[in-house]
Amino acid sequence: MMISRETDARENTRAAADSGASSATREITAWFRGYLRRHPVTALETVGGQFVLGVRALQYLCVDIVTGRFAFAEFVRQAAFMASAAVLPTIFVSLPIGVTLSIQFGLLAGQVGATSLAGAASGLAVIRQGAPMVAALLMAAAVGSAICADLGSRKIRDELDAMEVMGVSVVRRLVVPRLAAAVVVGVSLTGVVCFVGFLAGYLFNVFVQSGAPGSFVTTFASFATVGDLVLTLFKAVVYGAIVAVVACEKGLSTKGGPAGVANSVNSTVVASILLLMTVNVGVTQLSMILLPRQGL
Repeated sequence: MMISRETDARENTRAAADSGASSATREITAWFRGYLRRHPVTALETVGGQFVLGVRALQYLCVDIVTGRFAFAEFVRQAAFMASAAVLPTIFVSLPIGVTLSIQFGLLAGQVGATSLAGAASGLAVIRQGAPMVAALLMAAAVGSAICADLGSRKIRDELDAMEVMGVSVVRRLVVPRLAAAVVVGVSLTGVVCFVGFLAGYLFNVFVQSGAPGSFVTTFASFATVGDLVLTLFKAVVYGAIVAVVACEKGLSTKGGPAGVANSVNSTVVASILLLMTVNVGVTQLSMILLPRQGL
């Protein structure tokens, strides 16, 4: 009799465990299917909102500059804050980037017997790709997260709703100065990365790899053109605008209290980096097609 009860108890326990496992499986499957249905729609809404916000901000920026309504004081404050937050990290990242490129191109040039071209290769790599991407990534990590946290905190405190009730445009008052400041700071940081990266590559090539200083500078000057710098600055403008628009859109759409602000900051960094990488591939490919180069 006792054995029969123990057997029934084991069977009931096993049945309950099987039922719980199947219930958990059904819940996970339902969540996964719902995520697959919701995610494309949410992604399209997010991209569409960012595009609309970017267009409106550019319109307001042009109109405010022409009419003299541009919030210049806010622009100066935001530019100073962005520069203070991103300059030192950008310099510290530019140094190893320049050295790494010098090492790689120096080894490659030595293997093919063209050591004199190491300066042109590493310098052009810094200017064409390294400088705008390093500046943009540091902008996304340091500046974009700060912008999103600021606007997200204002959103959960209902400050943005209060501004709209008083007839103050949130886009014109908060987004436009941050967009202009991000573009200006992005271009400035790109110039800093160009200088620091080239200088680091030059010093490493001369003092560590025993390269000729004149050969490094001469080959770089022979192959680098003004068009390379113009393309780099164009990328810096586009990347700065992307970081500002994504950060502002995430901050303005924050919900859920302090936890929502943290989620918005995290999604800002991830979305900005993914979008920057994608745009960089497109811009680089278009530049290679529309502006082909001869030689290196």
